[in-house]
This record gives sequence, C-alpha cells and structure tokens, in this order.
Amino acid sequence: MTRFIDTHAHLCDEAYAPSEVGDIIGRAAEAGVGIIIHPDIDSRERDAMFAVCGEWPGVVFPMLGLYPGSVDKGWEKEIEKLEAYKDRDIVAIGEIGLDYHWSKEFASAQKAALQVQLEMASAMNLPVNIHLRDATEDFFEVLSACRHLGLRGNLHAFSGSYETFCRLQDFGQWKVGIGGVVTYKNSHLPEAVRRIPLESIMLETDAPYLPPTPHRGERNEPSMIPLIAAKIAEIKEVDIDEVAAVTTASATALFNLPS
Repeated sequence: MTRFIDTHAHLCDEAYAPSEVGDIIGRAAEAGVGIIIHPDIDSRERDAMFAVCGEWPGVVFPMLGLYPGSVDKGWEKEIEKLEAYKDRDIVAIGEIGLDYHWSKEFASAQKAALQVQLEMASAMNLPVNIHLRDATEDFFEVLSACRHLGLRGNLHAFSGSYETFCRLQDFGQWKVGIGGVVTYKNSHLPEAVRRIPLESIMLETDAPYLPPTPHRGERNEPSMIPLIAAKIAEIKEVDIDEVAAVTTASATALFNLPS
C-alpha cells in the first residue's frame, strides 16, 4: 500500500550500483513509499532509467526531459532524442529548468531548451518538473513567455521563500517539492513551509542527494521520505498521517498516478 510518494529520486545515479536498486526499492516499500518518480537527465542515463521503470512497473514511473546542467552547444540534438521516448508512459516532462550555479556560459541555451520543453509538455498535456538554481528571474521570464500554454507542474527541491511560492501561483496552481533541506538546522525553508498550504506541497528525496537529518553526509534513499514528512508535520502542527494523505493525493493528481 502506498502511504508516501517520492516525487523525485535518481535511482540510476552512479552513486547506486544497478544491483542495489531492488534493495533500495524494497527499503522504500517497508517505509511506506510505494511510488517513486524518476527524473530524466539526458541520453546517457535514459535507457537505464526506462529499464528500471520496466523492471518495477507500478512502482517507478519515468519523466522525460533534458536537465539544465546537461545543456550545452549541442542541446538541440539532445532535445531531438526525446522524440523516440514520447510513447513510454511518462508522467511528466522533467527535470527541466535553469541552473546558473556553476556557470552562466549556456544561460541563453538553457532558456531556449526550457521553453521548447515547456511547449512539449503543453502539447502532450503533461506536467513539468522544474529544477531551478540561482536563476529565478530568468525562470519567471520564460514562464511569462509561456503563460498561454496553460502549464502545470512543480518546483523540485524548493528552497525559496513564501513570496517566491506566491509568485509561482500567478501561473496556475503549481506545487513545490520539499526534501531533506527542510530538516537542516540553519535552513530558512521551515518558515516558507509553515505558510505554504499543505495541498501545495509534495514530498521528495532527490536521492542520492540532500539526505535529511540525521543522515547528512550519507547517501540519500527514498526510504527516508518519512523523516521529511515528520518534519513537515512538526512545522505545520499536524499529524504525519495528514501529511502523508495530502501530499500523496497531490502527487497522484498532478502526475496522474494510480490511486
């Protein structure tokens, strides 16, 4: 039975050996995490991702997209490669977005790739899963240009302010993915989470990255979702069962998952 949904986990990351994936999924199931949504990165990892989804149908669901960190001067060819996978029961276009943290060398290419993929999502009637890092103003610029597309989706690994969340709502009923950062001692995220409606929050690990306290420094896994849910319950002064029920319902609806 699915109590929790991990809306963003990289099971094909090099941090995991392929032989470990079954055990990782098993530990997640024991923790009540019955569904895991797998983001796409680029063509180097895509076939491995679909192989995992094929091995674990009804448990691991794929997204399709080009990660902003994989956008370079050859990004158009990477976008063309997405065509061959459009009929593979994908649940979202993602993870796509903008990331200027390390470099702005391909900023214009990232914005162009993002807009193309937003248009793809609209044409396929799919939600989008957005990666955003140090590029907030440019993201809203692209989103404004695509307002006519009637997009829906979520901002993955959200670490912004309540004001940023409200700004996002100007473009529809968007969700935010909350992960391990909300448990960190010096994080400012709890204040935003306190004010964001629970119905607008979805749970995620971003595994193997950003493990929640008390596992910082370790490799993250979907089985750690209950720690994130418990922190959200504490912040909002509600029972963890309510967090589980509401976030699972939100993810099920957004990604059109089996209930």
